[in-house]
Amino acid sequence: MIGAKPSPRALRSYAAIVGLWALVVSAGPALAQPCCGPITPDGRRLAAFLNSTGVDHLWIAGHHIAWDTGEEDAGRPDGREEKTHCSAFAAAVAARLGVYVLRPPDHEQELLANAQMSWLAMSGSGQGWRTLPGYLEAQQAANRGELVLEAFENPDSHRSGHVAVVRPSDKTLAELDRDGPQETQAGGFNALSTTTAKGFRSHRGAWIPDEGGSLGYYAHAIDWSAVR
Repeated sequence: MIGAKPSPRALRSYAAIVGLWALVVSAGPALAQPCCGPITPDGRRLAAFLNSTGVDHLWIAGHHIAWDTGEEDAGRPDGREEKTHCSAFAAAVAARLGVYVLRPPDHEQELLANAQMSWLAMSGSGQGWRTLPGYLEAQQAANRGELVLEAFENPDSHRSGHVAVVRPSDKTLAELDRDGPQETQAGGFNALSTTTAKGFRSHRGAWIPDEGGSLGYYAHAIDWSAVR
């Protein structure tokens, strides 16, 4: 009826809708801001360092490589260690930054990513590594200029896992929740800069939007004064 007074129930429903809309509108600017703090001077050093690794043309899948340089080992053109080289790249990055993570000759290149994940979880703290709660903290640590590895241990011990280096990024919280941290990697494809969602897409359950999946995140401080 025209001019009829709304019922209390209708008024409560209307108030709930208005309140929800206000919450969405107020959250919008926050979601559009960088998620993980400013990229510090050390963060910019880390980004420049990762850009200089040459991973876009070294550590190429399908070639037997020297783990520390990523260059093809012409004397060993094939063999079990010729498939992908994510873990060798991560180990080489760490070594160049003066940080130890499990690497050859302490472990062969084959299935090294799985072994690195186990080592980080069980022995990494003794070498200065700390376990991070999740992907938000991983991106924050990289933005501060720390070495951060994100790693997936394959539940099948006979199949390869995957590991990548988190790189500084000013992505928004919405982008972080959807795509995960920004990272640099070797693997099925090599990239100076890609998302976790793309980098780990061939490993089911590794990355899940909003929840983060089964990835582990580990950070280590870098003494930039000692890095050449």
